[in-house]
Amino acid sequence: MAVMNTGLLTKGLRSEFFERYGATTTYYQDLATRIPSTSDSETYQWLGTVPRMREWGTGRLARGLRTERYSLENLKYEATIEVDRDEIADDQTGQIRIRVGELAQRAATHKDYLLGQLMVNGGADACQSYDGAAFFSDGHVSGGSGVQDNDLTFAAAAESDEPTTEEFKGSLKQAMARMLSFKDDQGEPLALNMTGMVCLVPPSMLFTAMEAVNATVINQTSNVLQGAARVVALPWLTSPAVWYLLKTDGVVRPFIFQDREPIEFGSLTEASEEGFKREKLLFGVRARYRMAYGYWQFAVRTTFV
Repeated sequence: MAVMNTGLLTKGLRSEFFERYGATTTYYQDLATRIPSTSDSETYQWLGTVPRMREWGTGRLARGLRTERYSLENLKYEATIEVDRDEIADDQTGQIRIRVGELAQRAATHKDYLLGQLMVNGGADACQSYDGAAFFSDGHVSGGSGVQDNDLTFAAAAESDEPTTEEFKGSLKQAMARMLSFKDDQGEPLALNMTGMVCLVPPSMLFTAMEAVNATVINQTSNVLQGAARVVALPWLTSPAVWYLLKTDGVVRPFIFQDREPIEFGSLTEASEEGFKREKLLFGVRARYRMAYGYWQFAVRTTFV
């Protein structure tokens, strides 16, 4: 029996995939600096911060380059679904279209998933920032910065793993104050204002965080943090006692999205060897990119204890 083109074959499925892919909400664009990649890996040499303006005096004073650097190899990702040839021929309910739509959503949110893993594992010794310390660490040192800490704790009620609105508000004030205190390799303040703030929280903390930054009054007191940050919940953040403050409007953001090859949709249909021998049609996606750590100074982790 010939496979009838019901609009669900490669052309129709590709259109379905990219329509759903483009409509899926993702957050990595706001949290990571996109770096186009033209080879299998890229090397990042952290040159130190641009110096502050000074009086001309006897002439220009050029700053030397710092030696901190690391290389990131692009990774290849794929996802493939297998469809029986008879399913294509008999499909009347759009079930295959639904599966392709789910594939598109998974592909679109994969970079958010990778960001979630970077944050969850950011305190491990193997997850280093450019200065050689763990991304979330109390031992960051670069040039004349002194020792700095972006891994904070905040006291919460002992009977609950989750913070109250007042406790989250207090932890947000602490995280913002800490971020404002960070210095670059020349000993100069790095975060000069508190714009572009994002509170990245687990789903269990979403409404508490939203109330803390959106409410006009909390516990009969005017909320000075109203509108100070945007709240985003990532489902891959599973600890109910940990959240992250990110500054997202810097030239370099807390994370790097190294973009080598964009998402591609392909297939092996009935004319392929797979389709002929096994009567199985394959539809899949591939891409090459890498998610990595950027400026730790624009990320603060808070754990309620």
